[in-house]
Amino acid sequence: MKSYNCVVCVKQVPDTKRVTGDAMKADGTINRAALPAIFNPEDKCALEAALRVKETYGGTVTVITMGLPAAKAILREALMCGADRAVLVTDRKAAGSDTLATSYILSQAVKKFNPDLVFCGRQAIDGDTAQVGPQIGEKLDCAVVTYLEKLELDGDVAIATRDIGTGVETCRAQLPALFTVTERLGELRPFLMRRVMEFKNAEPEMLDCAAIGCEDSRCGFAGSPTSVNKIESVVLAGGDFKEVSATDDGIAGLVAELVKDHTIG
Repeated sequence: MKSYNCVVCVKQVPDTKRVTGDAMKADGTINRAALPAIFNPEDKCALEAALRVKETYGGTVTVITMGLPAAKAILREALMCGADRAVLVTDRKAAGSDTLATSYILSQAVKKFNPDLVFCGRQAIDGDTAQVGPQIGEKLDCAVVTYLEKLELDGDVAIATRDIGTGVETCRAQLPALFTVTERLGELRPFLMRRVMEFKNAEPEMLDCAAIGCEDSRCGFAGSPTSVNKIESVVLAGGDFKEVSATDDGIAGLVAELVKDHTIG
């Protein structure tokens, strides 16, 4: 049986459930120091997808992230769950990267490991763009399957089930291929206790932009065409409300009012 070399791109993100007024800097970038950092939720699902491939078919799982040295924390989590190798791409040249520059840097890192399958979370909770995964696939010049829910492998072919909004679609993709994964694939398995003890102080492999062959002009602010025009702090406040009784008459009355003021109908 063929075994597979899997690479997973993950991200340490600010916990957006704890956003404060200090969450953004004046230049439009996120003030990461103002928020606690966590493992991006859908990237955990991407890691679970890779671990299932390793478990079912054999092979290896390499986890890559780009960020500050503090991002070692999520790499250690990945190792504790079963990943074989962890890599941190960290470089001042990468500061301020938008999705275009980020996908370029990550694609350069991924190439070093010659993967059969690349997994990314559908999107990160700090930007919600869902752009980085497909952009990495474009730069790797490989097939891209988004919104993955289920995956089977047959030699050099992936049989993937993906969410298309109104249902699911099953498609075949020639490997190597990149997959973006949603939470519908399933949650990341818990840490293995023996691996917690083994990797709690692990130091991942460290790479900078030069080591992965990046062009300076395509990294960081220099390689990021995105600009922030304006930032507004929006405060949501409660307004008037009307209580409707949970009866047929109450619901019929509500519908009649909504039709009358053209909210519906």
